Amino acid sequence: MSDIPFMPKATAVWLVENTTLTFKQIAEFCNLHELEIKGIADGDVAKGIKAYNPILAGQLSREEIEICSRDPEKKLSLIKKIDKVELKERKKPKYTPLSKRQDRPDAILWLCKNASELTDGQISKLVGSTKGTVSLIRKRSYWNFSNLKPRDPVILALCTQEAFQKSLEKAKRRIEREKKAKIREEKKAQLASA
Repeated sequence: MSDIPFMPKATAVWLVENTTLTFKQIAEFCNLHELEIKGIADGDVAKGIKAYNPILAGQLSREEIEICSRDPEKKLSLIKKIDKVELKERKKPKYTPLSKRQDRPDAILWLCKNASELTDGQISKLVGSTKGTVSLIRKRSYWNFSNLKPRDPVILALCTQEAFQKSLEKAKRRIEREKKAKIREEKKAQLASA
């Protein structure tokens, strides 16, 4: 059924604890049996379940609960069902474990070889390193260069494939702009010398 609330048992626990709705109303709204709601109220059912507030979740309004509390025959109606919780992409943590830190130079070398169009800044942002380190590896003057093995930063979990693709596209757009600017400069130089 699409008209049942998210986490129905936890919602039922909250409604039993915080409203004067009838067991029948709560049971119908949460798609549970009336005896199950009575069990929740008696403390026999759903002992370890944490109450889930349907008002904060945007599934019920306070007004709806108040109207239904006054009229035991009225049914609660769901405002909306939350199918999935949206996860915000969080920023990379500042601390990187030692094991990952040792992978960074390898990832930088891989990016320098396989995505040479990326700037030092883009590479440092992708793998969480410094521009200086990227520059040293690119120039082959990094202190431990002879021991580096180029390894894909996505496989090493230093960046996502999506972040890598975005950086590549951005770098390609920059190169196109630079080419067009160079062509314009050459045309200007030719016109000036003619």
